[in-house]
Amino acid sequence: MRMSKYVLFVVLVSASLTLAQETGAKPTPGAFVQVNGGQIHYEECGRGPEAVILLHDGVANSAVWDEVWPRFCKSFHTIRYDRRGYGRSPETKSAYYEADDLAALINNRKISHAALVASSHGGQVAMEYALRYPQFVEQLVVVGPGVTGFPYSEHFLMREYNNQQSKKVQDLIQASVQDQYLIVPGHDAARKRLREILTAAPQDLTHNDMPLPEPSIFPQVKELRIPTLVLIGSGDIADNQAVAGGLVVTIQGAARVVVPDAGHLMYLEKPEQFFGLVNIFLTLHGFQASSGG
Repeated sequence: MRMSKYVLFVVLVSASLTLAQETGAKPTPGAFVQVNGGQIHYEECGRGPEAVILLHDGVANSAVWDEVWPRFCKSFHTIRYDRRGYGRSPETKSAYYEADDLAALINNRKISHAALVASSHGGQVAMEYALRYPQFVEQLVVVGPGVTGFPYSEHFLMREYNNQQSKKVQDLIQASVQDQYLIVPGHDAARKRLREILTAAPQDLTHNDMPLPEPSIFPQVKELRIPTLVLIGSGDIADNQAVAGGLVVTIQGAARVVVPDAGHLMYLEKPEQFFGLVNIFLTLHGFQASSGG
């Protein structure tokens, strides 16, 4: 019996508001995977042929998952990685397909089935991978996702342009930290954490990137046949709200949850609620818990 989008929404929201998670998972050492023309850094906890894979946004590296990482590690075999030029992954020296890097990581870690939890531009990469390799993806969670082939507004494009204009690293960091759509007003701890992440890895904002273009995603997402959850913060920019709406009506059976008082980086602002939503969604759709930490 299929669960309606409305019932799933109620279950997810109710569970996320009441779920209390213990933290304190042991730190895991990182490693590198060789990819075509470079290498990417990843961290892993748990083991088994199924894994939750966390794909970070286009602002900062995989440290943005720090607040939810122990929770995922307690419940699932989990992997997070830095895309090229972010965090500990070196800047690329050649053009590449971003979905190929994810494929190389999944192949290296011998993952037979994955749940992709992906934010912003990471959501685009996750959907590119899911369209190319649907047999490996069991569930898809996209958070404020970006998609090619969607008509973005002048306001959205000019905001991105203005945020990237300065050649001074501190100005670039300040633009991201003060962006009201990334983190909504009132979440000072999340804003402080974003500043810490970018200060520790300023290359996140300055690295050269040469991703090869994939076919536009938006016209293709109707081909996805996997359980999909679309999360969007109530304070995210209108274009991302529109993308979330477009995806939920285009992907068969997809559900959308609007998280109140949250922006684009909701996992920094409301980590417990974010993990609660994802955890219940994955569990409802039969994703297996980790077989060991």
